[in-house]
Amino acid sequence: MVLSNLGDSDLITSYINGNEKAFETLLLRHKDRVYRYIYSKLKDGQLSNDIFQDTFVKVVNTMKLGNYNEEGKFLPWCMRIAHNLVIDHYRKQNKMRMISETSPFDSTYSIFQKIDSGEKNYIEKTTQEELENQMVSLIDHLPEVQKEIIKLRIFRDMSFKEIAELKDISINTALGRMRYALINMRKLIEKHNLVTEF
Repeated sequence: MVLSNLGDSDLITSYINGNEKAFETLLLRHKDRVYRYIYSKLKDGQLSNDIFQDTFVKVVNTMKLGNYNEEGKFLPWCMRIAHNLVIDHYRKQNKMRMISETSPFDSTYSIFQKIDSGEKNYIEKTTQEELENQMVSLIDHLPEVQKEIIKLRIFRDMSFKEIAELKDISINTALGRMRYALINMRKLIEKHNLVTEF
């Protein structure tokens, strides 16, 4: 039996049944794509290697515990684990660029696209990263109180209740500041001709 001719689900079954070579074949088949994904998010070789190793440690542990149930979807499952570990890293570093921030007054408006673990082509990924970088720099042009609330809400992922308590203001005041910050962000986006969706 030539392992490289087997599909992912057959290799997983073989590995769970004790064939270590089956996992080695699986790893060789997918390691480049998983590593490239991690590196595209971190831009740091050593850190990407660490997250890559952690990803496959988690993969192995999940399989050995008999908890793998993503039959036929091994690569997307691996990517999701890698994606979650990257997010965990950013949360620990307190540098997380948020995830979908909508105005409570306009639910259709979003500052940042949700970090996407799906497959995007190189141009889409590059455009997305460039857009987020531009938006981060635009925040610095906001009035101080608005800049502060955007950073607390987006970068530190604090709720409006937590922000209100931290700044000793009412929740309505916090919401109002966010609303004006979003309005000003929208004006800046229009002024600089940024495209906010593909």
